Amino acid sequence: MSLNHAVIWIDHVEAHVMHMDGGASESEIIKTKSTHPHLHHKMGEIGSGKVAFDAKYFESVINAVKDAKEILILGPGLAKVELTKYAHRHAAEVAEGIVGIETVDHPTDRQILAFARKFFYKIDRILEDPSI
Repeated sequence: MSLNHAVIWIDHVEAHVMHMDGGASESEIIKTKSTHPHLHHKMGEIGSGKVAFDAKYFESVINAVKDAKEILILGPGLAKVELTKYAHRHAAEVAEGIVGIETVDHPTDRQILAFARKFFYKIDRILEDPSI
């Protein structure tokens, strides 16, 4: 189903992708195939101590929202920023639809939808009347 708005809640393990428009919504969960452990930086070791993100995971998430007109990306850490960078490098048409990136810890799917509905309501109002 192609709906106007999409919201992605993403971390380094899974992404909750929800399409919504008015009262209708649909969702799916995309999980990374990567089995990396959590890494912590130790003094005196080479490397950043950060996990490299899975390009196939990001590609799957981007493909899930490619038909959305407006996209909101949520998440607790760097995955939301890395996904945005990936979209700008590999899917410019999707990147153009990203209208917001917000830090949100680990909400339920209902909380994600409620947050997104409020966000998109504000965005739609601003787009209708830029003087707001």
